[in-house]
Amino acid sequence: MDERYIKIDAKVDAIVKKVSLYMRNLNFEYIKSEIFKAYLYSRDAHEWQNRLSGDPYIIHPVEATEILLDLNPDIYTIQACLLHDVIEDTLKTSDDIKKEFWDEVAFLCEWLAKLSKIRYKWEERDVWSLRKMVVAMAEDLRVIFVKLSDRLHNMRTLVHHPRKDKREKIALETLNIFSPIADRLWLYHIKNSLDEECFKILNPTEYKKLKKELKDLEPQRKAFVKNVKEEITILLNKNGLKNFEVDYRVKSIYSIHKKLLKKWLTQANELFDLFGIRIIVENESDCYRVLGIIHNTWTPLPKRFKDYIALPKPNWYKSLHTSIMWLFEANRKQATEIQIKTYKMKEYSDLWVAAHFEYKEKGSNIATDIDWVKELKELVNNIQDSDFVWSLKVDFFKDRIYVFTPKWDHINLPSWSTPIDFAYAVHTELWNHISIAKVNDSVYPLDKELHNWDIVEIVIDKNKKPNPFRIWFVKTIKAKNRIKATLKKEDQELHRERGKEIMSKYLEKTWLWKIDKDLTILKTLDWKNLNMEERLLLLEQIWDFSMPPAALIKKIVKGSPLHVREKFAIENWIWDWIKKEIYSQNSDEETKVTKTNLIIGWESGLDYKLCYCSRRKITNDIVAHINNKWVFTIHRRNCKVLADVNKDRLLPAYIDWETPESLIMNIKLVVKNKIWILKEISDIIYNMWINIESINTKKLWNLHTEISLWLSIFDYDYLLIDRFVDRVKSHLRESLLSSEILKVWK
Repeated sequence: MDERYIKIDAKVDAIVKKVSLYMRNLNFEYIKSEIFKAYLYSRDAHEWQNRLSGDPYIIHPVEATEILLDLNPDIYTIQACLLHDVIEDTLKTSDDIKKEFWDEVAFLCEWLAKLSKIRYKWEERDVWSLRKMVVAMAEDLRVIFVKLSDRLHNMRTLVHHPRKDKREKIALETLNIFSPIADRLWLYHIKNSLDEECFKILNPTEYKKLKKELKDLEPQRKAFVKNVKEEITILLNKNGLKNFEVDYRVKSIYSIHKKLLKKWLTQANELFDLFGIRIIVENESDCYRVLGIIHNTWTPLPKRFKDYIALPKPNWYKSLHTSIMWLFEANRKQATEIQIKTYKMKEYSDLWVAAHFEYKEKGSNIATDIDWVKELKELVNNIQDSDFVWSLKVDFFKDRIYVFTPKWDHINLPSWSTPIDFAYAVHTELWNHISIAKVNDSVYPLDKELHNWDIVEIVIDKNKKPNPFRIWFVKTIKAKNRIKATLKKEDQELHRERGKEIMSKYLEKTWLWKIDKDLTILKTLDWKNLNMEERLLLLEQIWDFSMPPAALIKKIVKGSPLHVREKFAIENWIWDWIKKEIYSQNSDEETKVTKTNLIIGWESGLDYKLCYCSRRKITNDIVAHINNKWVFTIHRRNCKVLADVNKDRLLPAYIDWETPESLIMNIKLVVKNKIWILKEISDIIYNMWINIESINTKKLWNLHTEISLWLSIFDYDYLLIDRFVDRVKSHLRESLLSSEILKVWK
């Protein structure tokens, strides 16, 4: 055995033992074989490479893996960490790794190779965006964890780099990009370690000075860590406090350095918040109660009390801050900062980017990605053994884009989002009155996907009403939910009046009832008294067919006096009519169970009704029509009913288990004879993912050209062609003379 690898082999043995302690559900021999398999593969791939320290290159991925183990990673992630430089630095490829390891491992290695290609351009305005791009590009949090472990080990060994300027450049990149990412992910141990290594390189003199000062304060630090939590807990229990939490922290060396610079101080022990305590309570009154207990027990420092509850910070951060003396027996003059807040305030300060990212660096008042941060924190806090793999496969990292408002506020959206998604992310009213969208100062189709770094402007028209029937091409849940809510509220009064008209016609046949202004006949149903809103809701249900009129009449009859029910028994033709209506209703309910499962507007499991044209058989040439109450009706595409409907209310529909067929559609465009016309049309086709079968052009006369396109699409997506023509009209409005959809071939 090569003597160079004896110590490294021992490190891998130690990794195996540590992993086996938290992966108790896996066999020890399996863990050992998988880890050593990746280690040996990586060692062989890097065999002829050495680190600048002179050590074999394999020492780097092994020691990076030791750092990674603090997060209790899964086997795939450990293997990826051991292999993380193989694709970039050796002749091995991703396909080679796939042949030897799981696809999951190759996937992680591929993304680590991609991340390594991101370069810091040394422009201050790029820093914040680049951090977010690093996280967004990773697709999987495990990639970030390996990258941070890799970077931390590189920083610890950066001293071996011969060039000072290169060391400082790498340290600055780490400080500006990777340390804040660790901070965002609540990985404070890694963040503080990265900061310290950077500080050591960028300001070695100040680092050594502070290190010596902190060594002198070490007895106080140990006493603080050992006793403070217990002492505060005993004090609060003694004063009758029950539901509370006590946490503490000792300021990291780089944080101390920054604070000294900010406060124009020279000694670490001059800081009032070198040692910090956080007390979390149930409500605001308990905050002030705890403050009184603290001040009565220890001496508060004048001018160090801040009430951010009564007067919150601009980012709405709330807490009570105070500093006290005499907490340390060894050094009575050492101040200690105490923060007192409620659980709700703590959640706010933890989740809002203002506490960790934007507020410190941009002065932003609003963190637009709080949901993203909240989900992220839940994932990081809930990493446990076998759940590790699945908890980190997060959709909000898989395909994200970052677009900007005209004021350069960023909006984080799923990939393929449209200007409509953007409008809803900014403010609901933008969508409700949207007129046009501008992207990068050009008019942009509302259904066209946005891209990273687009600058989006929404132009509104207060007189314009929302058109919610394009729901099938929006991507965000927020946009879809808002559109559905708009649908439900649309013309509510009109729907109630129409429901009332329908019921009136049915009740006229009974000769017994009429609907008055107060809807008296609906006052008592199923032996329950209904208020006016509940009665109006019944009329809405009549209108949108969720309750057939016959079923409501049956409820009315049940709650009527005996002589009314007897009259119904005598008037057989009326009773037979009601039974017939109810029977048809029950038949419809039974057929719902056996309905063909359709995909409507790219969603499955939606309930629908069938037009008479489709009742015999549901075929591929169908389309869904949506009414104002979110009820879908399936029609044949040549159904006469569709001739008079609003085309915006049509959604694609198809049988989800059938293999989709293709259509070839012929579109003829007559345009002005310009050099760039064909390129513009081709770009539109490409961006809409439409396949071109053939293109023919014919010069009509000197100034005009006829372009005939044969485009291939899926049968169910035939509505896409109308959107294509609309987009052509939008882009070429000054150069397009006519457009026509001519023929369709199966």
